[in-house]
Amino acid sequence: AGAEILIGVAGPMTGAFAWFGEQYQRGAGLAVEDLNAEGGVLGQRVELIVGDDFCDPDQAVALARKLVSDGVAFVAGHWCSHSSIPASKVYEEAEILMIAPGAINSMLTDEGGPHVFRVCGRDDRQGTKVADYLADHWAGKKIAILNDGTTFGAGLANGVRRRLRERGVRVAMDETFIPGEEEYSALVSKMQAAGIEVFFVGGYHRETGLILRQAHDRSYDLRLIANSAMATADFPMIAGPGLERTLMVAAADTRKNPEAADVVARF
Repeated sequence: AGAEILIGVAGPMTGAFAWFGEQYQRGAGLAVEDLNAEGGVLGQRVELIVGDDFCDPDQAVALARKLVSDGVAFVAGHWCSHSSIPASKVYEEAEILMIAPGAINSMLTDEGGPHVFRVCGRDDRQGTKVADYLADHWAGKKIAILNDGTTFGAGLANGVRRRLRERGVRVAMDETFIPGEEEYSALVSKMQAAGIEVFFVGGYHRETGLILRQAHDRSYDLRLIANSAMATADFPMIAGPGLERTLMVAAADTRKNPEAADVVARF
């Protein structure tokens, strides 16, 4: 009766993606408080173990092994697809339940075993929605698809590219860029020279915001169709005034669900 059930929360708690990690760490902490206030689970208290994987695959695997060694019964994590997928193999081998809050790459659950789940949409679904919108509204315009080469970014871009091809829409520019740079002016210049009018980025908010800002700074009227990773407080600050008229595909804002009002107020 005195034992504790250990739950792991794994994800980017520091670094460029810490905004995501902080969000679901706080949410998990609130859930654990609620569980323990109601007597715990099966008469045992629940204890949270928080681990930082920095959205790095190697660190994610090392963290997964530590959480398994610590004896967790369940892991809420990881966040980035390229860290979630290798970490999931560690949990699967140990027969520990893993539910990813933000990893959308379809390989996570297509290749994962019976202990691997997610609570977010898949990249192929999101890619189809983006491509259908582009085909319906921008078929006669010059479209660019960019991606950062990560598991998440490339997978999402592939979904958009595949659906546009099915819809018979030609892409004017298809580029992979290096994430983590401070300057994307050469990429912006290439898009401007090609006459690109609207673009989609398979990647994260920092680089997407910089590309959009650097286009706006040179008075280049470039429209963005943003993916769900742009739903951060940092993105508008990075992107600047050029963010106006941007469209984003994302899950419905659950904060507006009346059933969540009490939790949102506490959060």
